[in-house]
Amino acid sequence: MQTVTTLAQLQPLVNNWRMAGKRIALVPTMGNLHEGHLRLVEVAHQQADVVIASIFVNPSQFGPGEDFDSYPRTEQQDQQQLTAAHTDCLFMPSVQEVYGDNPQTHVSVTGLASLHCGQSRPGHFNGVATIVCKLFNMVQPHCAVFGLKDFQQYTVIKTMVQDLNIPIEIIGVETVRDANGLAKSSRNSYLSDSEKNTAALLYQTLCQTREAIINGNRNYTELARQALLTLQNAGFQPDYCNICQCDTLLPAQTTDRALVILAAAKLGKARLIDNVHFDL
Repeated sequence: MQTVTTLAQLQPLVNNWRMAGKRIALVPTMGNLHEGHLRLVEVAHQQADVVIASIFVNPSQFGPGEDFDSYPRTEQQDQQQLTAAHTDCLFMPSVQEVYGDNPQTHVSVTGLASLHCGQSRPGHFNGVATIVCKLFNMVQPHCAVFGLKDFQQYTVIKTMVQDLNIPIEIIGVETVRDANGLAKSSRNSYLSDSEKNTAALLYQTLCQTREAIINGNRNYTELARQALLTLQNAGFQPDYCNICQCDTLLPAQTTDRALVILAAAKLGKARLIDNVHFDL
């Protein structure tokens, strides 16, 4: 695996691969890799000839008081894992390399960015869209692979690519979970062992809500209220639980068939997000 930290180092590699007719996949990450990230690399290998992973803890998607400074950084271990996963190139730019001295251009996917997590984390998805757009311009992949655990992020990126006519295929990969259903996440390291057991209830609650809908309950407002109450009684500090149409992430109507249930809640020091998406 080749590790590069600057655009000047990356571009000749990308140019050579493109001239050789290689299909390039990008796996963007913020590091502290786990099985979920490695599954993205695995899928990228299935989709392309060359896999480039990036590690960049993006300051513009963290709000005031969030965990940018304390976000777990495990670069040496990450490099070992990516090497074992046969990643062709690791791109680890600095903040200066990505943003320069006085950035004045930002990417905003209006509407989508203000929903759900965007309400409690204003500006977060603008930071996500900006860094992903920058990485796409720097790496110039044919496809990019993202986990579906952050379904809103995935939808924001798909919308950005469509709206800006970016010629990159966006590939979503199902969430990798622990045996108890807890979604793999870098922020799970903030949880104690007992909190990890409790945290699994988030996914279980979403699954129970999904089953109620499949069985014919269309009172989405009441189902969401019950889910929030279940989480609160278990010790979570719920942020939201919303039953939405899958493509727009707007509130689901009884005539909608493609649905996603999105939820976010704090438990201890960790803010957890999860979802279930399904067709009726």
